[in-house]
Amino acid sequence: MSANRIYIVDTNVLVHDPDALFTFENTTIGIPVIVLEELDELKGESTERGYSARQAIRHFDMLREKGSLRDGVLLDNGSTLQVLFLPETPKATLPFSLERKDNVILLTALSLKEKGYDVQFISKDINARVKADVLGIAAQDYLKDDISEKYFYKGWVRLQVPAGSLQKEFPSELKEFRQTYTFVHNEYALVESRHNPFNFKIFRYVGGDKFIPIEHPNLRWSLEARNPQQLMALDMLCDPSIQFATLFGQAGTGKTFLALLAGLHQVLVEDTYQKMLVSRPVVPLGKDIGYLPGTIEEKLHSWMLPIYDNMEYILHAAEMRQYTEEYEYERKGKKKKKYEKKQLASLDTLIAQGKVSLEAITYMRGRSIPYQFILIDEVQNLTPHEVKTLISRVGEGSKIILAGDPYQIDSPYLDFSSNGLIVASNKFKGYSIFGSIYLESSERSELSKLVSTVW
Repeated sequence: MSANRIYIVDTNVLVHDPDALFTFENTTIGIPVIVLEELDELKGESTERGYSARQAIRHFDMLREKGSLRDGVLLDNGSTLQVLFLPETPKATLPFSLERKDNVILLTALSLKEKGYDVQFISKDINARVKADVLGIAAQDYLKDDISEKYFYKGWVRLQVPAGSLQKEFPSELKEFRQTYTFVHNEYALVESRHNPFNFKIFRYVGGDKFIPIEHPNLRWSLEARNPQQLMALDMLCDPSIQFATLFGQAGTGKTFLALLAGLHQVLVEDTYQKMLVSRPVVPLGKDIGYLPGTIEEKLHSWMLPIYDNMEYILHAAEMRQYTEEYEYERKGKKKKKYEKKQLASLDTLIAQGKVSLEAITYMRGRSIPYQFILIDEVQNLTPHEVKTLISRVGEGSKIILAGDPYQIDSPYLDFSSNGLIVASNKFKGYSIFGSIYLESSERSELSKLVSTVW
């Protein structure tokens, strides 16, 4: 590494990961003073962004006690952190307006470059990196937890065998495959016929040389998986020993629906959990829930409409199954005890009964959530730090599901490899209490399938 190399860290990096100050080893880390001003503007927000800003400021305050931030403070990892001031009359000129603070950061970097420093500009802002390149400044994304799109963990592997092998209780080809492929705990094997993908068996690896066969879960409602990956997902979601699960998939693959189905069944029928908590990020387009009109309940209702749609479908199917069973018993001259219809009336009724709660992620910090089935949807729009915070809220006897589409990210500073959903799955892969499934097939409609293919 060059002796005069300096890493200029953009504000958005510290908002993405407040601990980024300590990830660069044996080098110089430059923080333009305008970054401190931007953090100061963000620190009052009640969002995760505000929390990250406050955390970064605390780091600076701690380092201030070790020495002068202006002259440079030595870190434990061998690096030196220094707050940089723009010269009153910088020799460098910028073809961009200095009214934008991002451009002041770039001018600080350019001034150091013209002094002979080997400047590396680190930013999560794609356009800022483009402008840096135009100015001749080397620019990089902040990739602390980068996971390749090509090699991310899908939670299952496909194995094609002769149709005759599927007649056996355990295909010998799977045992042979185990010798060359390294399974991780709770990874699924889709063993299908070479000439007929609809002829298949599914097994889950549970350690050692042991696989367990997967069957359709015994649900009281007339709903079931429509493809092998959905069957894997339901098995994972209905197993209380798997306390943390991630679901990936594009629009229409059934991520939210399957999680709600499994959660509702385990709360209302099996009594595995006391209630189900559902939450979604309220900031994917940059606005906090406070910007929406109405009370917090009205705001959440608008934001949770996809949850309402799925829940209404599930509750309707459950009610139809109930009536069908009652009719069959009456037709055979038997009497069947009826469910309490008020329990299956509507999502609003379940909320009033305390069986389901819809909450904004903004207000989950600092809580401990025991004995609940927790679903966080649209997690691809959260940073790794935000996801870590959510997982740490899980209390005794609870299960948390993170669902999202890593190919459809609204945050300007996240991409496939750096969003919290992918990072969390990669970190927990292989632990016995974790499972993950990538849902590859859309089941919403032919149009939805076509959109995923051609757009």
